[in-house]
Amino acid sequence: MNNHYRKFSLVIVALSILLGMANAQEQPGIRERAQELLNQYSYAKAATLIQKLVDKDNPRLKDLENLALCYRNMNDFEAAETWYSRIIARPESSPINQLYYGEMLKANLKYAEAKKVFADYATKNGLKPQVALQIAGCDSAITWMANPTAYQIRNETGVNTPLSEFSAYPVGKLVYFTGEPENKGLNKTYGWTGNSFLKIYASTSDMQQHLANPVVIKSGLNDAPFHQGPLVSDKSETVSYVTRTYTGSRGEVGKAGKRKYKTSNLELYIYTKNKQTGTYQVVPFAYNKPEEYSVGHASLSADEKTLYFVSDMPGTLGGTDIWYSELQSDGTWGKPINVGPSVNTAGNEMFPSVSETGTLYFSTDGLPGMGGLDIFSSKGNKSNWTKAVNLRYPINSAADDFAFFTTGPTADGITGYLASNRKGGQGADDIYTFNYSRPKIILALRGIAFNKKTQERLSDVTVTLSKDGSGIVAKKINEQDGTFFFQLDKGSDYKVFGSKLKFYADSATLTTKGLTKSDTLYAELRLEPLFEQGKTLRLANIHYDFDKDNIRADAAKILNELVRTMRDNPTLEIELASHTDSRGVDLYNLDLSQRRARSVVNYLVSRGIARSRMTAKGYGETRLLNRCSNGVNCSAAEHQQNRRTEFTILKY
Repeated sequence: MNNHYRKFSLVIVALSILLGMANAQEQPGIRERAQELLNQYSYAKAATLIQKLVDKDNPRLKDLENLALCYRNMNDFEAAETWYSRIIARPESSPINQLYYGEMLKANLKYAEAKKVFADYATKNGLKPQVALQIAGCDSAITWMANPTAYQIRNETGVNTPLSEFSAYPVGKLVYFTGEPENKGLNKTYGWTGNSFLKIYASTSDMQQHLANPVVIKSGLNDAPFHQGPLVSDKSETVSYVTRTYTGSRGEVGKAGKRKYKTSNLELYIYTKNKQTGTYQVVPFAYNKPEEYSVGHASLSADEKTLYFVSDMPGTLGGTDIWYSELQSDGTWGKPINVGPSVNTAGNEMFPSVSETGTLYFSTDGLPGMGGLDIFSSKGNKSNWTKAVNLRYPINSAADDFAFFTTGPTADGITGYLASNRKGGQGADDIYTFNYSRPKIILALRGIAFNKKTQERLSDVTVTLSKDGSGIVAKKINEQDGTFFFQLDKGSDYKVFGSKLKFYADSATLTTKGLTKSDTLYAELRLEPLFEQGKTLRLANIHYDFDKDNIRADAAKILNELVRTMRDNPTLEIELASHTDSRGVDLYNLDLSQRRARSVVNYLVSRGIARSRMTAKGYGETRLLNRCSNGVNCSAAEHQQNRRTEFTILKY
């Protein structure tokens, strides 16, 4: 989830320059412009500038830290991990960077590696409560991912986009949710992400809870200029409680560098609908105080007499807590009361939701979890709650999991919606449906990992199972005999991926579609040893548009695996080579292949790999793999064999 919005604030840029008008007329350099953008929390734009500063031998540590900060706050945890791996290798690096690195490893599902980093930090700096919490979360996550619960989740591709969508909430026949409109130059944008401000959407839903046909609500529910949403409503669909950003001039004022900035907190507004005219009476929640604190993320109890919400008002135990107000006889809401330490922690609690059965669901980063925000449940009411219970994997993930809402119980469990920015989604934050149902047939995957060179079984391989529409569904270390085993769902496409240090990863695809009786599928993973000087490996399925050298989105996904290999093996140096087929002019093909090889290197540099570790080489049509030289009549498939991107190990 958008980190800054999650922390209940919006930064409105730069109210004054303290050094006067003369300094305002000076033209700042790249580093100064980048710092100015950082002060404005414009991380997306700042990262673009800082990339130019670090693309050299021995870049400044502060520049590396700022770039890692950008990617961390933009939720690009893969890139952030790579940059922090370079940062902690510097002897002058601060211990806090080791914690950040551990958090990024955790966010990328590398729990065993993250635990080692946190334990090393504790050895050097003492076992602080924050670090103990992280270590406990790593231990739990390893167990939970190897033994996922029976809940199934499905990405709602009918409404999810490359931007953010979250907080699905049924209102009548529609489902409302909060999302970022596509920016076509007409919408104001939020500097933290570079995307449009959040608005409230409505979508249709079928019997299976598939969401479709999303539209931005044009009514008064979207009447604020900045972030608008999430929304909840009473059962009569008359009164809605909407979180939105404070737009006044009295927000908290801070200082960063030479500039002042204003932090706009969140407020809760009550929208009462006139069903005859369709208009709304809008009044602020009586306990808003945006010049001092935030209020938002509302939820009503089943009897609608208790309003739960999130705030960092005085009396909060941590960063943000869950509070409640009781409905008074005159229709007003009573003084807020903290729900207490059974739920609230020293961290951040948010996105409360109370089910029809009285169970409180909420997200927090203050209890042992898988990473980011985890969803927990507790039973009780008001300020009396049982110990919070983690909903485990796959409801929770290494990313932020939040906005959990139940639509009804089934014979075996519950169904509903949640939001997550986990890997495998459509974009930033995505809406997922969840359900529990006992399988009528038993399907499983049994596999073996091999050393591709020696053909021997390979142990200590990290095996990850992904399902289309759900992302990663399980992860474990294979057995000493090289075997691994997963349970599967019917009617699904899967990818199983194996990785091991000093080996190039391998994957296999399989499907349970069309299976009508219990079965066990089989897969082999053959991992190739990396480190033989002069060895060449082909990067499969790196495609370019005709006569172009830019990196396409499908190629970027494949190159990201090479980024991981380079990051995890910091002494590895390679030559990246691009080859064409024989069609076209020889000299032009040589130039085109050089441009394509250079584009691959530039992409890896943008993801945190030092340029000095890579050499770009275009060979044109000088190293054909078959008979298809100039003038030879060949099929399209034969020409395709020659168009390839490879890397050769130069040094390790």
